[in-house]
Amino acid sequence: MRIGIKGTTRTVWASRARSPRTRRDLTLRAALGGLCALLVAAAAVIVTQTPANALTVSGTPTPVTGNATHFDGLGQPYGGCGMPQANLDSQFFVALNVFNTPGNYGAFTRPVPASQSSILGMFDNGLNCDRWVKVNIGNFCTGTNDGAQNQPFCRNGSWVADKYNGATLDMVVADSCGDSNAWCRDDPFHLDLVTSSLNQFVLNGAPTGDLLDHWNNRQITWQFEPAPNYTGDISIGFLQGAQSFWGAISVSHLANGIHGVQYFSNGAWVNAAMDSDMGQSYITSPTTSGGTQFQIRVTDSNDQLINGGRVYTFSLPASCGTSCGPAFTQVPYTTSAGTGPSTSPSASASSAPSSSPSSRPSSSPSSSPSQPPAGTGCSAASSVTSSWSTGYQLNFTVTNTGTASTSGWNVAFSLPAGETIANSWNAAVTTSGQAVSAASVSYNGVIAPKANTTWGMVVNGSSQTLTGLTCTAH
Repeated sequence: MRIGIKGTTRTVWASRARSPRTRRDLTLRAALGGLCALLVAAAAVIVTQTPANALTVSGTPTPVTGNATHFDGLGQPYGGCGMPQANLDSQFFVALNVFNTPGNYGAFTRPVPASQSSILGMFDNGLNCDRWVKVNIGNFCTGTNDGAQNQPFCRNGSWVADKYNGATLDMVVADSCGDSNAWCRDDPFHLDLVTSSLNQFVLNGAPTGDLLDHWNNRQITWQFEPAPNYTGDISIGFLQGAQSFWGAISVSHLANGIHGVQYFSNGAWVNAAMDSDMGQSYITSPTTSGGTQFQIRVTDSNDQLINGGRVYTFSLPASCGTSCGPAFTQVPYTTSAGTGPSTSPSASASSAPSSSPSSRPSSSPSSSPSQPPAGTGCSAASSVTSSWSTGYQLNFTVTNTGTASTSGWNVAFSLPAGETIANSWNAAVTTSGQAVSAASVSYNGVIAPKANTTWGMVVNGSSQTLTGLTCTAH
């Protein structure tokens, strides 16, 4: 039997909510006595691992060695970088670690705020999305390598070379691993590889064909690289729910990753906000208020405008109507040369995630206005979108039940005793004991009458029951 990963890694829905992705429980061949593969509680315990400073979160050409696991594929409709799996440049893709917290498996805010930059994993708050990595297959573990917390990798065994060493594959970064196991926390150079890629690793000019049957969470050596054999230009698409005043787009097919998008609006270039830490998804605005034409420029992983500052002009398709329905609506565009230094981004805009803690509004229940404006009101509903043995994911829908648009909202409820929040998205969440309060963030506080928005969270626990769910609008 084979061994592999157990846990969940979030993926992002059109509403920007995340759902756990299904990981495979693999087991070692019976000849190995049913031993499971395990990762370290601290990076220092990794046998033969390249020193941690060989590759920073921003990346250098220096190859590094880490443990590799595998997972079945991106969730629906988006992966952690904000692209549907069907629209990736390659079906050979990887997930990078969100956090680097050896020995600490607790919940942390994502995007990681600047004040906690020391815990950034190789995912780098999404800034390494759509970059390519060259992965080389390394040694096989003869012991237990199951990702258990506070345990060394490959315990009671050793790393040995076999006939698969040296097999390579070019893969694109499309997802993130924030799970509370040793793989995703203790090993800074851990990669999670899509399962379907394993038998496609090339050795001596041909695919291995059966690497999956001889896996046991091997070591791999890898490094960032420019997109192999790159031709053409970028791809731009609107995300589900995009509309004139919420121009949510995802950008892909880049030669060297993506670090930012600038949009031209009302006569100035503005830094677009990344959608949470989905590194390929940004929130833009049209060139004129209420219009449907958009213009953008893109910066790569070197923080340089691509193609000399090339401007991409496109429109919200008529097929989107008032709001785009498909997960990804690719659009045609025209290009023009950059217009020089006079179009530098407006200083009034920020490219930092709009949900960073420093910009979060107060979200305690007592902070709701005692006299809400006339015509405002909201309701909240929750649903369990997935569950596993130690936790579950909740999706919340906030609906404007009033006659005027909201400028913000607050949802409050209580978790069952002993349950805790692992992470959340699209809301500023605070807790006091079991009481939870979630406030709107900058991009989803405004809800038109009868319209709705969503947010979500992952909970450590199993009861899946909330009490006292209320919503207040202002």
